[in-house]
Amino acid sequence: MKSHHPWRDLRSRPHITLSWRDLPPGVRGATDGTSAIWLEVDLLQVERRCTLAHELAHIDLGHTTETTVQEELTARRYAARKLIDWDALVDVFRWAHNAHEAADELWVTPEVLEDRLRALSPTERALLIHITSTR
Repeated sequence: MKSHHPWRDLRSRPHITLSWRDLPPGVRGATDGTSAIWLEVDLLQVERRCTLAHELAHIDLGHTTETTVQEELTARRYAARKLIDWDALVDVFRWAHNAHEAADELWVTPEVLEDRLRALSPTERALLIHITSTR
């Protein structure tokens, strides 16, 4: 299983500057869409990892600072797919008892796990349902 490392990804893009800021309540991160990312200073490490992946997704997708609802959803799903490898998702569904336990094991927030699950294809969804019903 190959895990995505957003910090390594950021280091491979020297043109992007990361800054730590006190952001408005409920905002974990932001980007200008090309060369700057701002992260909230008080994030937990797992939140930092997921937020960085999300902001990098906006840059990869060409989104600017004023994103639409659809662009936000696309970035969330893109980041979730990068952070949660299919094989890792299948593995955790074989034993995890709840979403929080699965998110901890996958080193993502429960929201990112939810985004990944919402983006499953019908075939992927059927497989995960089968796995959880046979354990």
